Amino acid sequence: MASLPQPRPRVSASVVLGSIAGLWLCYFVLATARGSIVGLEMHGALLWRRFEVMLGSMAVTAALWPLLRLLDLKPLWQKIVAVLILALPASLLLAAINQWAFSDIESQVVAKIGERDGLRIRRDEAGNLLVDPMSQQPTAAEAHEALAAPHAPGGLTISRETGDDTRWRQLTDVALGRYFLLLAWAALYLALVNAEQARAAERREGEYRRAAKAAELRSLRYQINPHFLFNTLNSLSSLVMTGKTEAAERMIQTLSTFYRRSLAGDPTDDLSLAEEIALQRLYLEIEGVRFPDRLRSNIAIPDGLGAAQVPGMILQPLIENSVKYAVARSGDPVTVSIQAREEYGCLALTVADDGPGQGSAPANGLTDGCGIGLANVRDRLAARFGDQASFDSGPVDGGYRTVIRLPLVKAHA
Repeated sequence: MASLPQPRPRVSASVVLGSIAGLWLCYFVLATARGSIVGLEMHGALLWRRFEVMLGSMAVTAALWPLLRLLDLKPLWQKIVAVLILALPASLLLAAINQWAFSDIESQVVAKIGERDGLRIRRDEAGNLLVDPMSQQPTAAEAHEALAAPHAPGGLTISRETGDDTRWRQLTDVALGRYFLLLAWAALYLALVNAEQARAAERREGEYRRAAKAAELRSLRYQINPHFLFNTLNSLSSLVMTGKTEAAERMIQTLSTFYRRSLAGDPTDDLSLAEEIALQRLYLEIEGVRFPDRLRSNIAIPDGLGAAQVPGMILQPLIENSVKYAVARSGDPVTVSIQAREEYGCLALTVADDGPGQGSAPANGLTDGCGIGLANVRDRLAARFGDQASFDSGPVDGGYRTVIRLPLVKAHA
């Protein structure tokens, strides 16, 4: 089955717009604080125009965002080059907005500063900036002389370039500062994009890991059914060959019920302990037809643990091993015990028998505790619970015992 294409990782609009607003609000606050510290004149008028510049800067930066968004999946070096290029015209536009916003008040602010410092600041017809001391009012003759000789010692003349050259110098000066701010925001945006892509990769990796684990659990679960069916069919064959047709018919009916229940759900789903025990009772009933005089069972499950969740068919390989290596190899009655108890917040399940156990097992069976059935249970527990589950199996005095411990989780009513 083909997998659906993964959605393209994107930074949410709220995060991007929030970063833009945060950048220019920070600029507004810092510029306002600087103006208060240095004591700029006409602070209220400047504040309002600075606010207009901030809104315009937000709009220009927001317009830059869709262009950068086209580069989300491009290599990092292409993103950097694109940012360096796109920020140039954007910074010039920001500088033009700044110049437009403050153009009508610049001369007034300069005049106010001059009055505060005792200077008269003006421009002549050539565009030169003239700074004259205002300690005393000049006479008409002095004024005429000052106008006739603007470079006289009585005043300070600051010659400045005029026209387009002056405007472009001012524009470039402001644009360089705005260029740095745009690069800072673009770097923040690229970091957000990379973080979102990393999170998307982690999510995909988690999905793949869960899918692999589910596939592993299904594979381990499906190993049980053919193995069990093979043994059961051998038992049916023995019953038929010995003429025990009624016993064979009873085994077939019980086997049908067992498979109908065990195959009804998803192999990776958990069952309640009560349902698991019901399945194992059916299995013991099937094997009881084979060994009517030798197989006995003892099941002790406290009522409070019946709702505990366990992996489906987790006990079946353990019971099957007891039947195969204890009951089938013994001429005396053998009791297979199933017990459950709660231990420090965990569910402990014990499957034991009082048969010959390890002593009669083949070298590749239970001698190392790694028979097919035991290995299957161990692998399923590891795939399902990891380090939260434990598995102990080995011979004990008078038999063989396996104990598994897993997290105690009860189904909600």
